[in-house]
Amino acid sequence: MSDTTRSSRTVIVTGAAGGLGRAFAEAFARLGDLVVIADIDEAGALRAAGELTAAGLRVVGTGVDVTRFDSARALASFAGDAGGGTIDVVVNNAAIYATLTRSPFAEIDEAEWDRVMAVNLKGPWQVTRACAELLADGARIVNISSATVMSGSAQWAHYVASKAGVIGLTRVLATELGPRGITVNAVAPGFTLTEASHGLIADAGSYGVDRGAIKRAIQPDDIVGTVLFLASPEAAFLTGQTLVVDGGRQFL
Repeated sequence: MSDTTRSSRTVIVTGAAGGLGRAFAEAFARLGDLVVIADIDEAGALRAAGELTAAGLRVVGTGVDVTRFDSARALASFAGDAGGGTIDVVVNNAAIYATLTRSPFAEIDEAEWDRVMAVNLKGPWQVTRACAELLADGARIVNISSATVMSGSAQWAHYVASKAGVIGLTRVLATELGPRGITVNAVAPGFTLTEASHGLIADAGSYGVDRGAIKRAIQPDDIVGTVLFLASPEAAFLTGQTLVVDGGRQFL
């Protein structure tokens, strides 16, 4: 996709104070888009936005609780005001991940289950419906799922179930928003080396590498290209799909 012939877009990335979300935000900004970094950690969102702005990119930050519609609606209004009234791309990336502990399904705390579902599954629904009226015709929505859905990763039932729900939500949204030319797709990354992943597993750099067709760890940049593609004009006829980006650790 050429960045010399396209007009600037307004892009929302949730959960973008760090990790994959920040990588997505920076990549869109480097294409010339106006990017709204949104995160439950408002200070972190503002800090990330300030750092990218200092690098000459068009980025603004704001806080959001994706589990609350009023907060998601405030985010949509903030993005619309910043970008001239419409929203062109939404990347639903916010999720609970690094703070989870692995437990057999029968031992998962009910409150933790509910919180994971609220953020990981309810969140994309809340943000998308809050943005719906401001979405430009032909807008792009990219939901971040997980390759753990395909493997059924043991002792992580709440996380896997929430990310499986994201795939189902993606298909419904694609059907309902398709008449407006809006595409909705999901990306399912494998275990990717972010600061959160390093905190979750001691040997994160080698985890799963032996199972991949490509024998190396997954880096954030490996996921970024797929998200940019799904948000591009070249993907205008691709919708309701889930792309697994894991270096061939599992084939569907």
